[in-house]
Amino acid sequence: MARLILFILILLLLYGTLHYLIKDMPLRRRRSKQMTEPEELVQDPYCQTYIPKKLAIRKTLSGKNYYFCKQECLEKFIHQKNQ
Repeated sequence: MARLILFILILLLLYGTLHYLIKDMPLRRRRSKQMTEPEELVQDPYCQTYIPKKLAIRKTLSGKNYYFCKQECLEKFIHQKNQ
């Protein structure tokens, strides 16, 4: 009888461990996929810095899109273009 109780406890322990490890598996796959996809980089035309496109400040001038790393570079670029 003691062996049966011990066997059941071991099975419950294994089940709990496997359930804990497997329950978030699809979420982990999604996270790892997001981390492996490369981000598109764009170059700031004023300071020549490369930055991720989704973090860049976008400005359309004369029908062309420009991407800037910060507002200061955007203002300096516009000032430089106007001179």
